[in-house]
Amino acid sequence: MYVILTSKPGQYRTEAGNDITVLEAWNYYLCGRLRACFQIGELHKETRVRVIEEDESGVINVVPSKFLERFDSYEAARRELDQLCSYGGLDARLEPASATSHIKQA
Repeated sequence: MYVILTSKPGQYRTEAGNDITVLEAWNYYLCGRLRACFQIGELHKETRVRVIEEDESGVINVVPSKFLERFDSYEAARRELDQLCSYGGLDARLEPASATSHIKQA
């Protein structure tokens, strides 16, 4: 089973736990501006992911993986990301990112 974790610069970042192996990461640009980072991960068993607010509060939410959209294959997760860039002819693109780093404020 595969999941897509999302982080948004300046808003929040999502961290995979030990039971999710991050396979790759992509930066998502819309109209030339970094909007999100997506990580495709393999879910080994039910777990929790940390969602950390990047404002001054630094609130940490722990979310059960059962609430994440799941994909039967890596290819299905990748197609989901590709659809994001082909929606409505927008100036959108994905660029490879480091699977082990988090978004830094641009």
